[in-house]
Amino acid sequence: MATCPAHVYYLLRMGPMSCDVRCVKAMAASVAGECIRCSEDFWPNNENDFCTAKHIEFLSYEDPLGTALATFSAGFSLLPAVVFCVFMKHHNSPVVKANNREVSYFLLLTLGLCLLTPLIFIGLPKKETCVFRQPAFGTFFSICVSSILAKTITVVIAFNATKPGSHLRNYIGPKVSFTTIFCCSLIQCCICIIWLSVSPPFSESDKSYPGKIVIQCNEGSVLMFYLMLAYLGILASVTLIISFLARNLPDSFNETRFITFSMIVFISVWFSFIPAYISTKGKCMVAVEIFAIFSSTVGLLICIFLPKCYIILLRPDMNTRGHIIRQQTTT
Repeated sequence: MATCPAHVYYLLRMGPMSCDVRCVKAMAASVAGECIRCSEDFWPNNENDFCTAKHIEFLSYEDPLGTALATFSAGFSLLPAVVFCVFMKHHNSPVVKANNREVSYFLLLTLGLCLLTPLIFIGLPKKETCVFRQPAFGTFFSICVSSILAKTITVVIAFNATKPGSHLRNYIGPKVSFTTIFCCSLIQCCICIIWLSVSPPFSESDKSYPGKIVIQCNEGSVLMFYLMLAYLGILASVTLIISFLARNLPDSFNETRFITFSMIVFISVWFSFIPAYISTKGKCMVAVEIFAIFSSTVGLLICIFLPKCYIILLRPDMNTRGHIIRQQTTT
């Protein structure tokens, strides 16, 4: 049995009339036992006799979850900056120089951008943010993994260049490394450009949930979204294979053991992300992706740079050319 308030709202949409006339008509409909469905923006109360407005849901900065994630994003983004300062202060030390110094700086910068990416995911989903956030995430992470791949290739080339008569010495240096980064990242950029040209993401309101309206970003082409993730997975897998095969090279040049572990962490996080992403909706889905971004980025930062910072800050006796030469001869 419907009551006057719900029918009054319905009749208000039908056209202007006096309050008395609206209430009389609503009461008449109520007495007649007529049921009128609430509009998409409203939801019936527990007694099913009144339509109440649905609440709007998205991952906002005012939400405790959104506040926590934004705080973590801003706080963790300082870690690459701290490591960068340590490396700059000791830029002529053997540990920094032996592990592709220029690419390390570039990788730290990109890791900082990756940690700031979640800020785009928090807040009211608008057309601009929806279009930008997934391509930005895919591009930044592709640059990160490409940088790690370039560091791994440099280790392999540097080791083989020590052999007599090797012409690989011409390929040691930042030029080859940055060419590798550019070429690998360019493919991901092309995927994102095609995605934005064919079927770009957009903001939408999902009113199918009981009692709420979920404002979210529709990825547009789901195929292009997973193609972007697939290419990122291919880059990470290639890096993992090369670093694993080169893990036993002399320690004077070798950081591939740490790269191998970092890639295992990275791939594990994103493989677990896909089923979690598919099975969640609304702001929880956004929170899952942000958590995956945090976990994978911090994992790369810790696995690759923490051992170097340990040697630079706590074991300066190991950060000498003599120690490196002794390692090479004993290996």
